[in-house]
Amino acid sequence: MSKKYFYPRSSDELISLAGPLNKNFLALEENFRVKISAARGRIEIKGKKNDAEEVLQMFKKHVQDGVINISPAEEKTVNEGGPEPSPSSEMLIATHSGRGIKPRSPRQREYIRAMDRYDLTFAIGPAGTGKTFLAVSYALRLLNRGEIDRVILTRPVVEAGEKLGFLPGDLFDKIHPYLAPLFDAFYFLIGPGIFQRYRKEGIIEIIPLAYMRGRTLDHSFIILDEAQNTTHDQMKMFLTRVGMDSKVVVTGDVTQVDLQRKSDSGLVHAQRLLGKIRGIKFIHFNQHDVVRHPLVKKIILAYMEESDLQ
Repeated sequence: MSKKYFYPRSSDELISLAGPLNKNFLALEENFRVKISAARGRIEIKGKKNDAEEVLQMFKKHVQDGVINISPAEEKTVNEGGPEPSPSSEMLIATHSGRGIKPRSPRQREYIRAMDRYDLTFAIGPAGTGKTFLAVSYALRLLNRGEIDRVILTRPVVEAGEKLGFLPGDLFDKIHPYLAPLFDAFYFLIGPGIFQRYRKEGIIEIIPLAYMRGRTLDHSFIILDEAQNTTHDQMKMFLTRVGMDSKVVVTGDVTQVDLQRKSDSGLVHAQRLLGKIRGIKFIHFNQHDVVRHPLVKKIILAYMEESDLQ
């Protein structure tokens, strides 16, 4: 007898999965010879190992594809080896509030295809183009599907021109300001409760780049954010952490290097050094790909024009 657990992202998602009067759970129990119960914010699936695992993957897939309502007829078709329902072709994931995350520009679609096809993808471009957000969304998609065991996000701890001085508290308190943008993405996508549980269980790690040395990361999706602020040695150290069955995304904006010399940037160097290696994909965003407030595009363009004149 095997036990598997699925954690819905909200009570509404749990209700949708169960169906009216738990009809979806009852249909799954009959078709797969498992016992399904829900308590303490999770769904427990108990049965033979293969049956329990199949039902767990089915929950993950339906939630991932945005098809929450599982009807008995649909499950029977899947169980008998028939065609599965067609998912939304561009949907990455649904957030804990039910909002679907999809690419919003041709370049973002290219970015997602790159993450599909390549084990190492560089996403380079200005702020607001969705580089980090889409990478986090894609990582959660793979996590929901059981294709990876954990998500690891890291960034160099470099101040953006200011001198913050001594920061009080323990290690987490000191590094939290630098990693806050990554926390924000997870809060939006899966909610604070699920995020904190995943962090506690080691399913999601958010750590400073300096703590990556010496590690080998298998079966993981690894994101290096703000990579323009890495040094050459840090970039080399990070890229050589990659283990088996892992994917890596490196994001950054080469116009916002906070190191003393732009030429010291590991991201700038990596573009020159690794650009022609097969198996590595570089995606370059520009101001036309910005998906934030419309003023952000105009601001980026103004700074670009001033830089061209100097």
